[in-house]
Amino acid sequence: MSAKKTALTVLSAALPALLVPALLVSPAHAAPSPPPPADGKGQPPKAPAPPASMSSIGGASLGQPGTQVNLLPGAPALPTSLTGRSWIVADAETGEVLAAHNAHWRLPPASTMKMLFADTVLPSLPKEQVHKVTDQDLDGVGSGSSLVGIKEDLEYTVHDLWLGVFLKSGNDAVHVLSAMNGGIEKTVKDMQAHAEELQALDTHVVSPDGYDAPGQVSSAYDLTLIARSGLQKQDFREYCGTAVAKFPGKQEPGKPRESFEIQNSNRLMTGAGGLSPYKGIAGVKNGNTSMAGATFTGAAQRGDKKLLVTVMNPDSPGANPVYEQTADLLDWGFAASGKVKPVGELVPPKSADTTSHGSPAQSHENNPSASGTDSGGGIGTAFGVAGGVLAAVAGGAYVVNRRWPRGRGRRARGQV
Repeated sequence: MSAKKTALTVLSAALPALLVPALLVSPAHAAPSPPPPADGKGQPPKAPAPPASMSSIGGASLGQPGTQVNLLPGAPALPTSLTGRSWIVADAETGEVLAAHNAHWRLPPASTMKMLFADTVLPSLPKEQVHKVTDQDLDGVGSGSSLVGIKEDLEYTVHDLWLGVFLKSGNDAVHVLSAMNGGIEKTVKDMQAHAEELQALDTHVVSPDGYDAPGQVSSAYDLTLIARSGLQKQDFREYCGTAVAKFPGKQEPGKPRESFEIQNSNRLMTGAGGLSPYKGIAGVKNGNTSMAGATFTGAAQRGDKKLLVTVMNPDSPGANPVYEQTADLLDWGFAASGKVKPVGELVPPKSADTTSHGSPAQSHENNPSASGTDSGGGIGTAFGVAGGVLAAVAGGAYVVNRRWPRGRGRRARGQV
C-alpha cells in the first residue's frame, strides 16, 4: 500500500525555561523503605540516587554518575533547566556523545521501548500485508494502555498498524503486530536478541509495548543507540516522522470504510499541549507510565548537523518538561557542535565491529534493575529543516549514515 506524503508547515522553536534538578537520596545506613505513592499528578515515585558505577560501554565517562561534559573555549554552558534522571546528547552521524547525565542508569522506558519493537519487527512484515484481527490478537493489552482503536474482525494493513504504533503509541497495534510476528513471547525474545546485537545491554525486555512490568528497563544510552539503528530504515523514518494520518475505522456492509484522523503524540512535532513545534524535528518516540514517568528520544537536524537526544523522567510537574528539556538539549547540542570534546561514543552493533568499547560487553539478563491527509490513508510527514526551509526528500530526509568509530585495533568501515 502506498501513501502520499504531505509536508508539514515549517516549524518554529520557542522554548520555555524549567526548574532546577532535585533528586532525592536515601540517608546513609538507612534501611530500604518502600517507594512513596504517585502524587496524583502523573508523577512516579522518587528514584534513589544512580548507581555509583554503571556500564562503561561507549566510554568510561559514561559509566560515571552525574553530568559528563568537556567544554572547550567558546562552548555554551549546559542548560540550567535539566531535571531528567538520565539524559544524553549525541551526534547521530558520527556517534559522538557530546554530553550525558547518568547515561547508563537502568530505568523503566515506557513506550520508548516501542523503538526497539519497531527496529526488530518492522523489517519482517511487508507493509502492504493485510491482517484480520482476532480476539486472541488483543489478549493481554494492559489496563489503561494507550490505544489507536483497533477492532476485532476488521482488516488492517501492516502500514496502518505501524502508524498506530508510532502516532498513537497504540499497545493494541503492538499486540496485533506481535501476533503476526509469532506471538508476544517470541517477539520479546527477538527484541532482547536485537538489543544485545546492538550492544544495548542495559535493556531488559519484558513486554514489547513498554507497558510497566517488573524488571523492564533500558537507559538513555541504549534508547539513543536503538533510535540510531531505527533511523537507518526508510519505513521507520517515515512512521516516526509522520505528524497526522488517516486510520481505518468501522466497516459497514455496502459502504466505503470509515476512517478517522490520528495525530502524533510527540509534542515537539505537533505543537500540542501549548508547545511550539521544534524546528528540524524528525521523530522519534515518547512515552509515559506511572513507573517510568515521561521519557522521550528526539531526532532533529539543522543544516548538515543531526542530533539525537534522550531524556528520562524529568523531576518536574506537568506533561511538557520531557519535551522542553529535550528541546533545550537539542539547542545546546547544535550550539556546542565543534566546541566540546566528546565524552563517549555510540558503539556499533556486534556484527559490525566486535572490538571492545569501554569495558567488555556483558549481558545484564541475570540482573535486571529496576500536515496533511488524504482519504486513501495518506500521511503528513515531518522532514528535516535546514535554515528554516522545509526540505522534502523522498523516503524521509533525516537519513543517518552511521560512521563506526575507528579506535586502536578497530577496522576502518564504510557507511552502513
